[in-house]
Amino acid sequence: MHKRYLNFILTFIVLIMFNPNVYPCTGITLKSSDSSVVVSRTVEWALSDAQHNKILVVPRNKQFVGQTPEGLNGKKWAGIYGFITLTAYGQPYGPDGLNEEGLYVGVYYLPDFADYAIYDSTQAEKSMSVGDLMQWMLSSFKTVDEVIANLNSVIVVDVDNKEFGGAALPFHFKIADPSGNSKIIEIVNNGEVKVYDPYLGVITNSPTYDWHLTNQRNYLSLSTNPNSELTFDGYKLKPLGGGSGLIGLPGDYTPPSRFVRAAAFTASCRPLETSLDAVYESFRILDNFNIPLGAQVPKENLPTDIVSATQVTSSSDLENKVYYYHTMWNRQIRKIDLKAIDFLTVKEQIIDDDESKTNSIKDVTSQLK
Repeated sequence: MHKRYLNFILTFIVLIMFNPNVYPCTGITLKSSDSSVVVSRTVEWALSDAQHNKILVVPRNKQFVGQTPEGLNGKKWAGIYGFITLTAYGQPYGPDGLNEEGLYVGVYYLPDFADYAIYDSTQAEKSMSVGDLMQWMLSSFKTVDEVIANLNSVIVVDVDNKEFGGAALPFHFKIADPSGNSKIIEIVNNGEVKVYDPYLGVITNSPTYDWHLTNQRNYLSLSTNPNSELTFDGYKLKPLGGGSGLIGLPGDYTPPSRFVRAAAFTASCRPLETSLDAVYESFRILDNFNIPLGAQVPKENLPTDIVSATQVTSSSDLENKVYYYHTMWNRQIRKIDLKAIDFLTVKEQIIDDDESKTNSIKDVTSQLK
């Protein structure tokens, strides 16, 4: 094995095993027979309460100013489209968002691999933070092709945003539109922009996307078909129950394992007739990626808040412009119908449907006869 590659693998293993600040989000895409596209994901965060459950509504024609290390002196633009976005720490961006034309933008953590451009003050008018990039895409474009065609008109620079929980912001993006077109955008090597076609619509976290594609070659034997009965020295051996074709499917929470698992569940997804079928199925699949409180930390250091647990699961119906979600505090699925919002007149505001942080429970005892 090449020495540099071996060092990379060892470094990554150490990162996963010993880094307490792990942000494990998982994203998938499902399609239904009526040509609908549903993009779904889990949201985890390894710091204290980021309030990801709060959703910001942004109207059309908002005036934006990009942030640089010098302050609010970056790219200026006027939003064309209204959008909604999950938030974090009261900032106007967060894990994912959907605009009124059905363009979806999802943000996923990419620690130790994302590497933004070195700030050049002479290029301030083109510069913005990674959070600004999310807002720029949602407010300015309605298709993936439009985003990709305009990426070279902006420069994403590293901005130390203390208001974002004190965390670094090494992100990569998954974008998608109602046509089914989708891309993964990564910014590496001091601002180099790389674009990938999503593999089965799946995305997780570090390493970079090309590494995950290579790693998939380790799992070519996975199948929904059961293993065949074999005979050895007179003994007949057959599988112990269903699912034997998926023996070897990784079940841990590391990004490579979640990527393989998400790809397997997406590839084996049953036929779906409608977008609503796809939404419900996306929540079922992503239940396999829910991380319980304390599952990623030693028992002697159990968290007192929500460290590294699944805080929000969202599902965006791109064709019908409907955003569905549930939270760790309330598993009832809620929805926001963007078609019912007049983004020309709506005021910028926060939707917070989790104030009580209490799960909805329905008592059906009264149905007894």
